[in-house]
Amino acid sequence: MARSIFPGYEHRLLPVGDERISVHVGGSGRPLLLLHGYPQNHATWLKLAEPLARDFTCVIADLPGYGASSIPADSPDHEGFSKRRMAALLSSAMASLGYPAFSIMGHDRGARVAYRMALDHADKIRSVIIIEVIPTGDMWEAFNAEMAMKAYHWPFLAQPSPLPETLIAADPVFYLNWTLRSWTKGDSLDVFNSQSLQSYRQQMSDPTRVHAMCEDYRAGASVDRHLDLADKSIGARISAPLLFVWSKHGFPAATGDPLGLWQAWAATLSGAEIDSGHFMPEENPDALLAAALPFLTAG
Repeated sequence: MARSIFPGYEHRLLPVGDERISVHVGGSGRPLLLLHGYPQNHATWLKLAEPLARDFTCVIADLPGYGASSIPADSPDHEGFSKRRMAALLSSAMASLGYPAFSIMGHDRGARVAYRMALDHADKIRSVIIIEVIPTGDMWEAFNAEMAMKAYHWPFLAQPSPLPETLIAADPVFYLNWTLRSWTKGDSLDVFNSQSLQSYRQQMSDPTRVHAMCEDYRAGASVDRHLDLADKSIGARISAPLLFVWSKHGFPAATGDPLGLWQAWAATLSGAEIDSGHFMPEENPDALLAAALPFLTAG
């Protein structure tokens, strides 16, 4: 165990098979797994780690390939970066900590792992909070001209290696800053903690991590999309209570009815729209906390 960037937390590297999952553990109460999105890592939760730890034992993880977690091996089908495999690894990591059942809150890519975990490991998930995504298959189907301009990174990062990796490597910090700023409500980096920004910039400057992030999106365009379409065709639904939180200015809002899209996937669904850009845990953590706490503490 090592010191964590989150006050009162401990950093651990959990072996899961041949891989390792980096987690920061703190707080007390019912277990809550927190998963970040792109182009970020565990530092996404710096503004929420302390208030959440008052009521929950928080496990703040780096997704496989991100932060300090190990990088899955490449394969032609990108299966190593599928959300199904990530969900299985993280579920095993939670079990190794002594949490066979837990709640989960995920933002962006982490939300995709969260809903896949709720579908594949229903007996382990008590409740799930999805922040700022619609299901992967539905997202690809929503690509019109406006969405393609807004979410250009989806087809860009999914291009064959080494095209996106090479272009990002030309100026990784510029690319990161542009991405973060352009997805905020105010087109500004001011909403991000300086320690978080440093962590994100360091990650984007590591070619092995950039490749992992691209593989994440290649999996999203292939194996993840196919898994969603297969589940949708048989009417698979998430049995755990699901709270969907979206921003007024983010990607899901561009679909017109993001909450309606989740109705086909969740047996018990509630929703909250928050005044924020895409990075809600950092842009408006207070509003996110106000929506999440009653949901997580119910029942």
